[in-house]
Amino acid sequence: MTYHFSKIIALPMDKAIDHVTAALAAKGFGVLTTIDVGATLKKKLDVDFRPYVILGACNPEFAYQALRQESHIGTMLPCNVVLRQAEEDHIEVSAVDPIASMQAVGNPALASIAGDVRDMLKQVIEGL
Repeated sequence: MTYHFSKIIALPMDKAIDHVTAALAAKGFGVLTTIDVGATLKKKLDVDFRPYVILGACNPEFAYQALRQESHIGTMLPCNVVLRQAEEDHIEVSAVDPIASMQAVGNPALASIAGDVRDMLKQVIEGL
C-alpha cells in the first residue's frame, strides 16, 4: 500500500494552488493552512528549493466524526495535499492516503471514516 496518490497537472504553481483549492472545496474540504516550503527553507536556511507547497485540507464533518472516535486524532489532521514543481509549468499534486495514516492509530472505528475521506481525496486528485 502506498501512502499517497498523485497526478501531474500542466499549470504554474500559483494557478495550481487556486485550482486544487477549488477542487477540494467542491468536495467539502477547506484549506486550513498553506505552507510554502521553498520560501521557508530560503528564509530559515538560505537554501534554494524547488517550489513546494503543503495545503492542510480538512472536511469538517469527517474531522468531527474522527475526533469523536479518537480524542488524539488531531495529531494526524488535517489531510496534507502537496503541490511540488515537477518541471516547468507542471505541478505534481499528491494527497495523503488517510487509510495508510490511520492504520498507525489502531482504532478500527476510524477505518470507515478514513475510507470515505480517501475516496473523496482520490476523486479530487483524479479530477484535476
